Amino acid sequence: MSWNPALDPHCPTDDAVDAIDTLIIPRARDLGAMEVRRALPAPKRQMVGPFIFFDQMGPAEFLPTKGLDVRPHPHIGLATISYLYKGRMHHRDSLGTDRWIEPGAVNWMVAGHGITHSERTDDETQKDPMPFFGIQTWVALPKDHEDRPAEFVHATKDSLPMLEGEGKSVRLILGTAYGERAPVATPSEMFYADAHLQPGAQIPLPDDHEDRGVYVVEGAVEVAGEMYDSGQMMVFRPGDRVSLKAGAQGARLMLLGGETLEGPRYIWWNFVASSKERIEEAKEAWRREDWAQGRFQLPAGDDSEFIPLPAK
Repeated sequence: MSWNPALDPHCPTDDAVDAIDTLIIPRARDLGAMEVRRALPAPKRQMVGPFIFFDQMGPAEFLPTKGLDVRPHPHIGLATISYLYKGRMHHRDSLGTDRWIEPGAVNWMVAGHGITHSERTDDETQKDPMPFFGIQTWVALPKDHEDRPAEFVHATKDSLPMLEGEGKSVRLILGTAYGERAPVATPSEMFYADAHLQPGAQIPLPDDHEDRGVYVVEGAVEVAGEMYDSGQMMVFRPGDRVSLKAGAQGARLMLLGGETLEGPRYIWWNFVASSKERIEEAKEAWRREDWAQGRFQLPAGDDSEFIPLPAK
């Protein structure tokens, strides 16, 4: 725990107000067990820095044996980060990883050339309803990392930098911000942080990153005299000094952004790539279902089923 003077807002006023480039209202999808709100990709914005996918999962309450049940499925060309506020999730992948994802920890899965994983809430010891709430994001990989070997890295909640000062606290999940660096290595410069603001507290966005955005998880924030409620994402113009002020109920925010990539990415199902050819190759590899010798294998301990390749 440390107080960081870089968290002081130094707020611009009058003609130096914050400038929002894009306001994103996430699309809501009812998955039965919970509602998911997808902010990225959006019609007017594919990425914020390297972040190409951003889903709010819940809040929900899972009954025993009736929670998240995502069968094994493949990824290429991206890294995933599943960050939970409440509940827990069972991650298993084709590297042999078998780990429960819990609130505040970092679980960074790099797909690279290809990985398969499952996500479930299959704890046989669960007897009571379990609150579940979190954010899942994908980070598109730079071209020179698209074919790298797959990797899974776990960092505990206590190992992440925690910055506090004047009514706000910020846990740095990935990358660099406010003079700190998170422990998990990333393939490009980025920042991703979980920020709590008390009512009326103010915080600046890092000004040393090319692309920057904010997602309001709970409460509301004021930007240049306008209020933005939970479930909205604001993307800001590069180079502008940006500060946020929490509303009367306080706010919880996800701060994100970083270096933009060399160009746009193609997205199809769970695949992200710099070319359509890479997508087609991955589709064909999953369609073959060659788990012994092919590009994809099923997770050990969770190999009795999988999600088939979609028709479209």
